Amino acid sequence: MNIRIDEDIRRELKDFAAELGMPTSSLVTACIKQMLRTRSVTFSAALRPTPYLAEMISTATADYEAGRDITVAETDEETLAHLRSL
Repeated sequence: MNIRIDEDIRRELKDFAAELGMPTSSLVTACIKQMLRTRSVTFSAALRPTPYLAEMISTATADYEAGRDITVAETDEETLAHLRSL
């Protein structure tokens, strides 16, 4: 079987397969077998935070570990009351 794909996609796929430690043909074969077995196709992408969000998470983690700027709410009502007070 020959499949025509863009050269950039081919290169990316080869690199991805290498990260997984397998040849591209094995990765494609495994994907095809799974599609045939499940009779479905699933597309997903790993969620990665934007640089801004990653920085905010890092800051929040540091604040939490240092005990700074931490608000604890036990119930939904407490959480909403706190948010409304901001």
